[in-house]
Amino acid sequence: MSKVYKRPDCSKYYYTSYFRGRRIRKCTGFTQKKYALELQLKWDLQITTGDLSFMGKGYYPTSDIRDFSRDYLQLRQRKSDKIYRTSKGMINRFICFLTENGIESMDEITIKALDEFIEALKLSPKTIKNYVGEIRLFLQQAVKEGIIKSNPSEYVTLPPIIKKNKHRNLEPVDLNIIFENAGPWLTYYSFLYYTGLRAGDVALLKHGDINYKRSAIVSMIRKSCRIHEIPLAKVLINQISPESNDNPIFPALYADTEVRMNDKIKKPRKYMQALLEAEGRPKATLHSFRTTFNNSLRDLGLKMEDRQALLAHSSSETTKIYTHPNFDLALDYVNQIKHYGTELKTVTIQ
Repeated sequence: MSKVYKRPDCSKYYYTSYFRGRRIRKCTGFTQKKYALELQLKWDLQITTGDLSFMGKGYYPTSDIRDFSRDYLQLRQRKSDKIYRTSKGMINRFICFLTENGIESMDEITIKALDEFIEALKLSPKTIKNYVGEIRLFLQQAVKEGIIKSNPSEYVTLPPIIKKNKHRNLEPVDLNIIFENAGPWLTYYSFLYYTGLRAGDVALLKHGDINYKRSAIVSMIRKSCRIHEIPLAKVLINQISPESNDNPIFPALYADTEVRMNDKIKKPRKYMQALLEAEGRPKATLHSFRTTFNNSLRDLGLKMEDRQALLAHSSSETTKIYTHPNFDLALDYVNQIKHYGTELKTVTIQ
């Protein structure tokens, strides 16, 4: 139901109504109510026919795929730069496929078109699932805005996902290969192996995060959004020298954005994978160090709840520094983790 009204800060009447659950408002431009009421009747008639041209160009959500995608990506940009980049790549690829097949309007997107797009993607099943997830959000936004009546992506057929153990446990033979040939990445691999931290969290460490007296790392863990105190093995203390607090421990990997950091982390990851491939070993990732850290402590006898705490799995307030309830015990176990490779074995453990 529409109405005209005056705002305290304006002498002119305003018009307000609803269209498909969306509230619309516009100044009538009249100071006399009788003229505003006449315009109200005219605009009410236009709304019943679905004509919102009186609201101005571009007000009503467009059904053109490219125009709608621009509005959608602006919404995704509110989330984060990383989400925006990922969404943009997926949606643009989807739109290119639709355009090549003569589909220009949102209401022309069918289940068949979506299945054909999935078939055309020569990607892993997991990546295809991510594409469909993004497209589902894309089409759901169109449903919310009344551009389409239903979301056809709810009915697409996805290829089966076969789980692969890509973050496999590193066997002694793997660790010897890696640490004997680590080269410039020796300290970085060591931090991954003896802390169980994720590759990105290690890359962001600064010298100010190291508490030498307590043999601990005190740093923000990105995934849990919490500051954690993590036991620091003696072998790691012997590999680094104190510097200015603001200096990164791994300057070659440190970056101020996640996208840049991920690009830099590719170097030690590919280097490690090349070492393993050269010796005929199965593929592994930097996250494999985290898996190996957990399994090493398990084999040494550390309880599951203690290992979960070390791996930053425990709940806590965001701003609180999370200290392991059995810190000294955990530190003792971390120092018992076996050393591999000639270079690490020759490091003096005091």
